[in-house]
Amino acid sequence: MDPCPFVRLIVESLSLKLPLATKHAGSGIHPSTTPCFGKLKIKSFPSQTTLIPLSSGDTSPPDSPTSFTGFHLDIATFRRLFDKPITLNVSVYTGRMGNSCGLTSGKLLGSISVCVKANDVVSKPVVFQNGWMKLGSDVGSSSAKLHLVVRSEPDPRYVFQFGGEPECSPVVFQIQGNIRQPVFSCKFSADRNSRSRSLPSNFTTNTRVWMRTFSGDREKPGRERKGWMITIHDLSGSSVAAASMITPFVPSPGSDRVSRSNPGAWLILRPHGVSMKPWGRLEAWRERGPIDGLGYKFELVTSTGITSGIPIAQGTISLKNGGQFCIDTNSKDSAASASSLFPDIRGFVMGSSVEGEGKVSKPVVQIGVRHVTCMTDAALFIALSAAIDLSMDACKLFSRKLRKEFWLNDHDTFS
Repeated sequence: MDPCPFVRLIVESLSLKLPLATKHAGSGIHPSTTPCFGKLKIKSFPSQTTLIPLSSGDTSPPDSPTSFTGFHLDIATFRRLFDKPITLNVSVYTGRMGNSCGLTSGKLLGSISVCVKANDVVSKPVVFQNGWMKLGSDVGSSSAKLHLVVRSEPDPRYVFQFGGEPECSPVVFQIQGNIRQPVFSCKFSADRNSRSRSLPSNFTTNTRVWMRTFSGDREKPGRERKGWMITIHDLSGSSVAAASMITPFVPSPGSDRVSRSNPGAWLILRPHGVSMKPWGRLEAWRERGPIDGLGYKFELVTSTGITSGIPIAQGTISLKNGGQFCIDTNSKDSAASASSLFPDIRGFVMGSSVEGEGKVSKPVVQIGVRHVTCMTDAALFIALSAAIDLSMDACKLFSRKLRKEFWLNDHDTFS
């Protein structure tokens, strides 16, 4: 398998030196804490916001450097921008982060621009800025200064795409530029009456014990969605990964939604000798609040015990607009960013597109090269991507219909 070129643009070591006159910037601004924030923007990319600490001097890098998640340039963006300079704009504000009635609550202190050239970034790390820069056009000695490091590093990834919706048992293609090569096939089943009937033939009694332990043998009366399973096969037809719904998705009492207090769960399975064993566990539910979203939590299973795992990813995906499921330890929101128990999970691990409710979903899956040593590794992430996508349907309001591929029994309604 050949990866696709990706580039991560990183902004780090952010620190601000303010003139004495601006250190008290109004109500709620405290020089002893972090009084400023920055908005980072590249054309055609969503802006990102980060706090910026104060520095006592400008002759050395800041004592407490900060960084943000960075920008990722995929192959399409890279081709569009190749041989063209990319401008990174950093605007610094005093005051509190956040918006009020669509307006930024902070007061603009100044802006800087850093030119990023894409010529060599695919093959080697490049540093574009390292040091202090004056904010705005004021060139006097008392002007505010911003310290930052702007650099890039190659971040190649394997890219896959489902040829159809996961519940339709599609082929999975590897994408390399304009080339689409089939590498996996999927088999979806929705056997309500017995999970064991949908297991691959190489599952053993041991595996079923694992599954009963994780699910707690929780069987719910009445309306429920359970027994779903998707198995990933290689081109020879061998099962190389699977995602099995081990805890039913059921509505909370008095409602028609799956709640956070009683989520459904999947077990992601990998080959282990002649059987398969748990690799990860995914929980999903329907969030309440101003944004109707799919809440999720994914953790890796360890050899220390089956009742505990290492949190790797958690978040919410818009049920209306869809979004991205991502495992990236560089993200400030990553559940795995502070984990020292699993050193192999580092940097960008995987990302998968998720469409909103009612939209045709053919997930695109990106996997960091360092996390794939064989096709079986990639298959695990494909199975996880399918589980996330299927969770959008599993968490659909029970008052609404599912498509015929999910038919279970008369307790649920379907189209």
